[in-house]
Amino acid sequence: MHIAELLDAVPPLVIYLIVGCVIGIESLGIPLPGEIVLVSASLMAAQHLVDPVAVGVAASAGAIIGDSIGYVIGKRGGRPLLAWLGRKFPKHFGPPHLAKAEHLFARYGVWAVFFGRFVALLRILAGPLAGALRMRYGRFLVANALGGIVWAGGTTAVIYYLGMVAEKWLQRFSWVGLVVAVLIGLGTTMLIRRRAARHHTPDDPTDTDGADAERAKQHAA
Repeated sequence: MHIAELLDAVPPLVIYLIVGCVIGIESLGIPLPGEIVLVSASLMAAQHLVDPVAVGVAASAGAIIGDSIGYVIGKRGGRPLLAWLGRKFPKHFGPPHLAKAEHLFARYGVWAVFFGRFVALLRILAGPLAGALRMRYGRFLVANALGGIVWAGGTTAVIYYLGMVAEKWLQRFSWVGLVVAVLIGLGTTMLIRRRAARHHTPDDPTDTDGADAERAKQHAA
């Protein structure tokens, strides 16, 4: 069963809790499909099953709280924690992934926290890595909060409005397609009837030249 089908089977309040918890746990440093859950919930909002504002708020809160807890865990665990994550989740926290994320943090600082919310690797590593690298929490919190709000709110808004536009377009397309199909059917029917009428029309009785020519051929034979 797909994530969208699972979300469709639960009440709206549970949807908001699922969105916030999944994104929060992902921000702790545990690889979960937070973005997929957010997109699925936003599409449900476009179908008027949940409130898009509540989805955006839940996602923003999960991102901010989860990253903050991840920061504390990373600060207390330090590099041994990152090494443990690398052994536990080698596909997400292997040495190449950690080296790349650390390079981005060293080069861009708090901007890596802000824009990291839009990148799958940094979205998971931002909190723990910022804590392990001893980034000041005040700067981290500002970048984390702004990045979480822009990412969660922006993703929800874009998917919601795209879903609304797609739904309206599909509804209009169904009517347009029906009208076009009817017109094509009528046009084809009229064309076939005209050709059939031309094929079965008898000779013109006033065409004496044709009759004389036919009699001449018979006499010659």
